[in-house]
Amino acid sequence: MLHKSKIPNLKVIAFDADDTLFVNEPYFQETEHKFCALMEDYLSHQGISQELFKIEIANLPLYGYGIKGYILSMIEAAMNISNNTIPVEVIEKIILYGKELLEKPIELLDGIEETLQALHGKYKLVVATKGDLKDQHSKLHRSGLGHYFHHIEVMSDKQEIDYEKLLGRLDIQAHEFLMIGNSLKSDILPVLEIGGYAVHIPFHTTWEHEKINHKVEHEHFSSFEKITEVVHNLIK
Repeated sequence: MLHKSKIPNLKVIAFDADDTLFVNEPYFQETEHKFCALMEDYLSHQGISQELFKIEIANLPLYGYGIKGYILSMIEAAMNISNNTIPVEVIEKIILYGKELLEKPIELLDGIEETLQALHGKYKLVVATKGDLKDQHSKLHRSGLGHYFHHIEVMSDKQEIDYEKLLGRLDIQAHEFLMIGNSLKSDILPVLEIGGYAVHIPFHTTWEHEKINHKVEHEHFSSFEKITEVVHNLIK
C-alpha cells in the first residue's frame, strides 16, 4: 500500500478523466444497447455487439479513442450487418445517438472534488486521458474541475512511450510521478513499467478493450475502493 513515506519525491499526480473523474462507460453501454435494438432485425444483440467491438478495435489506429470514432464504427457495423442495405434513416439515427452521447451531462464520481481540493497546492495536478481533444476539453470544462489542474494531456494512446513524453513535457522523472485511474491496462501497467507510481480506483464497469486477465503486484502500486483513500495515504 502506498504511503507518502514510500514516494518522498512525488511532484505530480495525474488523473485519468473518463470513469475516474466522471462517468463515461455507462453512457457508451447505453448507446450500444440502443444501436443493438436498432439493428435487431438483422442479427442478435450479442452478434451486433461482437461486430461493433471488432470494428471499433480495427479502427483505433485510424480514428483513435473517442465518441466520433465510435459513431463511424457504428455506421460501418450497420453497413456490414445489413450487407450494405441499411436505410439512410437508420444512419441518421446512429448519428443522432452519437450527438446525444457527446452532449451527455457530466456526472462527477464520489469523492472527486474533495480529493482534488485536498491535493491542490500540495502537488502539481494534471489530467492524462485518452479520447478526442475537443470532447475531453469540453467535458473537463463542463465538469467545473478545470481550475484544479496545472496541465491537461489528451493522449492518442497510453503506452509507455506516451507517458515518457508526458514526463518530458512536465520536466520530471518517473519516480516523481503518480497516475490515478480506473484502467489497469492503460493507467497502471505502463506507468509501473517506466518506474512511476500508480493507484487503481476500480469502476463498476470497464470497456472490454481495457481489461486484463492477471493480477497486478508491484511495490509502486496500490488499489483503493474510494478515491478519497488516496488523500489519507498521501498527505495524512
